[in-house]
Order: sequence, then structure tokens, then C-alpha cells
Amino acid sequence: MSEETAAALRADRPNPISYLKWPILAAVLGGLFYLATKLADKGYGLAVVATALVALLVLAVYGTRKAVPMKYLLPGLLLLLGLQVWPIVYTGATAFTNYGQGHIASKEEATGQVVAYSVEQVPGSPTYQLAVAVPKDQPLESAPLQFLLTDDKGKTFLGTKDGLKDLPTDGLKQSTDEMDKGRILEAPDYRILNLGEANKRKDLQQFAVPTETGGIKANGISQAFEGRPTLVWDKKSDTLKDSKTGTVYVAKDARWVPQSGQGSPLAVGWKENVGFDNFKSLFANEALRGKFLSVFAWNIAFPLLSVLTTFVLGMLLALLLNDSRIKGRGIYRSLLILPYAIPVFVSALVWASMFNQEFGLINDLTGLNVDWFGDPWAARAAILLTNLWLGFPYMFVVCTGALQSIPGDVLEAAKIDGASPIRTLRSVIMPLLLVAVGPLLIASFAFNFNNFGLIYLLTAGGPFTDGNSTAGSTDLLITMSYRLAIDGANPNFGLASAVAVIIFIIVGLLSFPGFMKTKALEEVN
Repeated sequence: MSEETAAALRADRPNPISYLKWPILAAVLGGLFYLATKLADKGYGLAVVATALVALLVLAVYGTRKAVPMKYLLPGLLLLLGLQVWPIVYTGATAFTNYGQGHIASKEEATGQVVAYSVEQVPGSPTYQLAVAVPKDQPLESAPLQFLLTDDKGKTFLGTKDGLKDLPTDGLKQSTDEMDKGRILEAPDYRILNLGEANKRKDLQQFAVPTETGGIKANGISQAFEGRPTLVWDKKSDTLKDSKTGTVYVAKDARWVPQSGQGSPLAVGWKENVGFDNFKSLFANEALRGKFLSVFAWNIAFPLLSVLTTFVLGMLLALLLNDSRIKGRGIYRSLLILPYAIPVFVSALVWASMFNQEFGLINDLTGLNVDWFGDPWAARAAILLTNLWLGFPYMFVVCTGALQSIPGDVLEAAKIDGASPIRTLRSVIMPLLLVAVGPLLIASFAFNFNNFGLIYLLTAGGPFTDGNSTAGSTDLLITMSYRLAIDGANPNFGLASAVAVIIFIIVGLLSFPGFMKTKALEEVN
């Protein structure tokens, strides 16, 4: 049999894997369709379109025998878009908005909420048996409130800030007492709040479920009523009028404020585009600008010093233990990488206790009385020392591998030519070493530029001086961004995103020349 005939027979022979292709493809497309329906229920139109495009790509690539390279590239490309590109785009878009505390929803949604908050009971308004609940999988203190309602006909409803919808009775446990007959006592996926838990929720008195005629508000924790709002939105003039007090509210700075200028704005604002205001506030606001510049300066110094100190110590130890005359090198090398094997959060907490001014090991051994976390410069020194302990084993391992890859005849030739050990290190070993570790030094710089865990666990950004709690003496841009976005009294995701964009640009600009330099070092080989 000729080779051509054998190849033709092999081509006609069915591949067992081909029988699995269509079931797997159908399962993937079914999963994407299910995801699209869930996203559509939530009102995420753009996400539905993106999911549909992914489904079409999967069908076009894996449903045919063409585009073989794309069959391997598509999963990676989708992960790249979903886990890298999309977060960058979303963060960049958020940086140009006022997204934050009190400015989360759209104008339509925010106005609907303030109108619902103004609901008051009127004679003859419907009443409900009420169970105040939160989703089971979310924190009790911050989870969104849900009203589990039962009307006088026994029908059950779920009330949220978005409105009222039917609640299936499957799995519900309802009261049979005459006083609160039909009140929901247990519900799948929900935690019913008791009196003490409900009283801790300060937003319960303001919470209302929007309806077509007004809203549903709680009357205690077991009863609710549907009333009419005192606020009326005139969309033509874009004003809100309080029928009870006669106050007229106008839209200003993404909030409803009294037209007269007297009084407080309404509680809920909305998300809107603010242009470059977030970036301007970082440099134009006097209080924030001074701290931003000091944080930026420390943010440049910290990764540079960290990379320099860890590399020098790791390299020196690697050079020392690269000498074949030293006995037990394997044991020493194993001991030196132990700090790298211990989780960072454990080491950071241990070092934090060691730097304690009164009971810490550092002051006890040295006889000093340094307030390591109370003085700005001492706190920075403590961070650099801790990071040296955490970082030098990595550099030691990398340099050890790079040194062992240097040909012995090169070193022997340098020795024959009369080069001293220092000259050999400077002119032979270092250029060859940097070829291997250069990109890793840049990666280490980028990592330490955003080393959130060490700063947060060791000093939490402190000490804070001049009464400014926005940024501390050891804050990096990333920890300041976290405080602005999450940890502060008034989280500002837009401003934090602006800081994140600046971080992205800085790291990119600083890394590019380094990569160009390492490319030039490749000529050493």
C-alpha cells in the first residue's frame, strides 16, 4: 500500500474525539445563552451583546474545520479581554465620573428612590405583612435591604429598590397566627432580620419600594403600607416639587438641591460624567495635592530602594554560595529561601509586632526606643527592612540560577587574562547576570510599586500627620486609592480610578526604558 493511500485511509477514519465536539459545543453555547438571559434580567444590555458575540465566535471557530490557529488562540484572547482589557477600560471610564457614595445609580433610578423615600401613608392605602430581609450570601450590615411582602389576599411579593415583583411560594414558611397571618418567616436565599438586627440598619426608615402609584414603606418590622409620595418629578422642567412644603428642587452637581439655595440637598445623587475633574482635584486641591505629591515621591523611592537592596543582598549571597569550596551549600540555600516560603501576611504581622516600640524585639535587642510606626521616616525604614527580608530570597534564587548558567571557561579566560575578582564581577559576571535578571528586576519594581499587602498589614499607610486622614506618610498610590474608594467615610470610586489610571501610566512609562535596556543587554550573548 502506498503512502498516499494510507494517508487517505487515515483521513477518512473517524476520530473518536470528533464525536464529543458537538455535545461540548452545545453545552458551551447553552451556558452562554443561560448567562445572557440572566444578564438580560438584570438589565445589562451591553453585557448581553458581548455574550452573544462570544457565542458567535465560539460557533464560527469551533463549528468548522477552518481557522485552526484560532481554535488555540480564542480561549486566551477571551481571557485577555475579560481579565485584562475590560478592567482597564472600565477603570479608565470610571475615572471620568463622580461614581461613589451617594452617586451610584443613574439619574432616573436616583430620582425614583428619592420620590419613593417621600412616600406617606394615606387613608385606604394597601397594607402588607412584612419581613425585612437581606440576601444570605452578603454581609448583614451592608447588604441591600429586601422586603418580603404578603398582601391581604395571601399573595407574596419581593420588594427591592428597583421595584416590586412576584415571589414564588416554593420553600417559604409563613405564619399561621391570626395577628400576622401570611407573614413570611423563612425564605430560601434570604435572611430574615429580627428586631435587633433591623434596628441596626439606619437605612430602614428611609428605604422604600417604588411602585406605579408611589412606594411601599415599612411600618415597624412586621407591617408595611403603600402610600403616595410628597415629591413630584416634572421631567419637562427637570424639577422636583415637595407638595407638602412647596419646596422646589433643581438638578445641580448630580444632586437635587433647593432652588432657593436654602436647605440641604436630597439624600440620593446620581452618577454622571465629570470630565477631568477627578484628575484636577488631585493636583488643584491644596490639601490633596500636597499629600499626593509626597505619596508619589515615596511611591517612586520605595520600589527603587526595595529592588536595589533585595537584589544586592540576594546577589552577594548567591555569589558567596556559588563557591564550590563552601561545604553544605545545599543546606544554606534551603535556609535562605525560607522567608520566601512563608506567606507575606504572616511575615508582615510578625515584623509589625517586632517593631513595637514598647514590647518589640527590635528595640529590645538594640536598646533603642524608636517609635517605628509613629515617626514617618522610622516607619519607612521599617517597611524597607521588612521588604528586604521578604524580597532577598527571590533575588537569591534568581541570581543563583543565572550564575550557574555562566560558562566556566568564560570565567577561566578572565582569570588567565589577569582580571581581578572585582573586575571579573564588574565586566564579566554582571553583564551576563543582568541579561537573565533584568526583566525580573523590572517586574519586581512594578510589583513593589503596587505592594498593597505589605503597606496595609505593616503600617496601614500611617503615620498620619497634619490632621490629614486621606494619605499617610507610608501610603503608596494604591493604598491611597483604596482608602478613597473603599475605606473612607465617603468612598469615591471615580477619584480612586483616576489614581489607578495615573499608576498605570507611571508604571508603563518607567518600565518601557527598562525593557529597552534589557533588550540591549541581550547583545552580550
